[in-house]
Amino acid sequence: MTKKKTTRMVAEAGILIALALVLGLIKPYELPNGGSVSLEMLPLLLFSVRWGVGPGLIACAAFGVLQPFFQPTVGYGWLSILLDYIVAPIPVGLAGLAKGKSGGIYWGSVAGVFGRFLVHFASGITIYRILAPTELLGTVFDNPYLYSAAYNGSFLGIDLILCLAVFALASGAMKKYYLGEDLK
Repeated sequence: MTKKKTTRMVAEAGILIALALVLGLIKPYELPNGGSVSLEMLPLLLFSVRWGVGPGLIACAAFGVLQPFFQPTVGYGWLSILLDYIVAPIPVGLAGLAKGKSGGIYWGSVAGVFGRFLVHFASGITIYRILAPTELLGTVFDNPYLYSAAYNGSFLGIDLILCLAVFALASGAMKKYYLGEDLK
């Protein structure tokens, strides 16, 4: 990679990480234990698909480290904050597996959000099992596996749908950007 491309990649990373932090503050819906609907993953997914897995994982890790300083956190001890706020955004960088591929912004987004879901799910079945039995969306959950899947799937599923809708609406104007064709 040329020095010019590296500089551009780092500049885009900084801008898109900052945008993700701001978008994470805009929460039309927030669940009681920290999960919320927002578009914070949109810039991270875009960066990852544009630049690839390695830079995507690094940018998502930087976002994860910064997130607890800029956004309110809900946690049951340091381990839940570590998993849900610092580690969970890192797999979003897996969207970079779709770099340069047709339709990659869509299936890459699904891969990245699914990776994030797995970390939140693991946190839910280990740390948040202390809340069982608990109620979510009018249903009482005794099983921490079902509760974690329903809780984390509810807000991450909505986030994914919103991101895919924005990417689809912007696809005409952004196709070259999604594919990185403007970098050649």
